[in-house]
Amino acid sequence: MNLLITGVHGFVGNNLVSAIKDQHSIYGLDIVAPAKDGVIKTFAWNELEKIPPVDTIIHLAGKAHDTKNAGKAQEYFDVNVGLTKLIFDYFLKSDAQKFIFFSSVKAVADTVKNEMLSELDIPDPQTPYGQSKLEAEKYILGQQLPEGKKIYILRPAMIHGPGNKGNLNLLYQLIYKGIPYPLGAFSNQRSFTSVGNLIYILSQLIEKNIQSGIYQIADSETLSTNEIIRLIGLATGRRPKIWNLPVSSVRLAAKLGDFFSLPFNSEKVKKLTENYVVSNRKITETLGISLPISAAVGLEQTLISFQEKQNNNR
Repeated sequence: MNLLITGVHGFVGNNLVSAIKDQHSIYGLDIVAPAKDGVIKTFAWNELEKIPPVDTIIHLAGKAHDTKNAGKAQEYFDVNVGLTKLIFDYFLKSDAQKFIFFSSVKAVADTVKNEMLSELDIPDPQTPYGQSKLEAEKYILGQQLPEGKKIYILRPAMIHGPGNKGNLNLLYQLIYKGIPYPLGAFSNQRSFTSVGNLIYILSQLIEKNIQSGIYQIADSETLSTNEIIRLIGLATGRRPKIWNLPVSSVRLAAKLGDFFSLPFNSEKVKKLTENYVVSNRKITETLGISLPISAAVGLEQTLISFQEKQNNNR
């Protein structure tokens, strides 16, 4: 099968190509075009008319969530909405039968107010990242879909795997350096998406013809931040220092951080301690699958890749 993957040189793109290059013929679309094993050719965004016919388009390209809050709001819309319009309009006129768009759970909610986030929740994103992803979703759903074509809007929880550079990597570095984690008294549960499970779902979507729609993606189990830190300790061979400081004292320190504009503030505490559970029931039941990798095993695989990179950089 012929595939076109946008953002083919990114984190998910790299892992996806490595996993499926022997089963499919892959073309890339990206802002950079170095030779890549498994990709026949990578095209620039102004070369859409040169791309050979493909069966499925997987749109990964976009501006990722800025963990340092340094991105300008308009940049999210320029990239996440602008590129989506460009490639989706191309899809509508092309012979491709499937369009898979990578949105995010952040297009729905920054905080899960109920027990679990589902596709039935009314979107109310609070950040430019989430708002831009939702606007891109609305553009896709607002177009007339030609007969025979299908669209899949995927909303993954935080994705991790080899090459990941997000908050999980920052937490790994904290534990690796022996810095104590002071929030052990908090109890929470969070959903993650192992890149292995994500690739498995994508392979199923490429092969099977399920109904068009919006689908959340997440591992079938949740993990607490304390569990993640213990797994990091196992991966690094270092005993993590988890401090069970009183919750009231932590919240007071966080408020002081807000007042003095310090890195340890209420927003940081919230991100590390809040519940964010995402249901994957719709996608697994529609595809008729069980995910092959547990949340703990998937995280262990990611942490091992962090450790290998750490050893190679010595």
